[in-house]
This record gives sequence, structure tokens and C-alpha cells, in this order.
Amino acid sequence: MAKGYWVVSYRKVLKPDQLAEYSKLAALAIADGGGRLLVRDTAKLAHGAGIAERTVVTEFDSIEQAIATFEGDAYQATLKVLGDAVERDFRIVEGSE
Repeated sequence: MAKGYWVVSYRKVLKPDQLAEYSKLAALAIADGGGRLLVRDTAKLAHGAGIAERTVVTEFDSIEQAIATFEGDAYQATLKVLGDAVERDFRIVEGSE
């Protein structure tokens, strides 16, 4: 079974304190959903239309688990905390088997 991944690139951080609060809550919701943080750092190289901002990659055992965690009540509540604190690109992708 292919794994599922959340891939998030932050275009702009507008409210760092609000992002920090979201990050704490999101870590709990993601862990409860079976997610494992693989990457959380600022890009060392951005190419093409890429941005050299914060990038986060989270791994789940399946694409279904990744989607279910995103759609779950716990993570949806964290999105309310995040609100308008950032501009980001959020994707859920399936890994290669």
C-alpha cells in the first residue's frame, strides 16, 4: 500500500504567533491521525517558481489515512486557529509503491 504525504509550502507568514499556536495543536492532531513529521525547515534551494520559505512534509501509512486526518475534527479545529496567519500551498499526495 502506498503511503500518503502532506506537502505544505508557506508562501508568507503573516502572524508568527498564531502560526506557532497552530503548529502545537496540529502536531497533536497529526500524531493522533498516525502522521509522522519528515521535514520542517526553510528551503535551502528554490528553483523555478519555487519559494525559499518554510516547507513541511508529513508521512502517513496510506493516502486514506492522510485524507482522513486532514478531514478529521481535530485537524479542522487547528485550521480555525491558523486562520489567516499564513499564505500556504497544501497538498496531499500518494507516494510511490
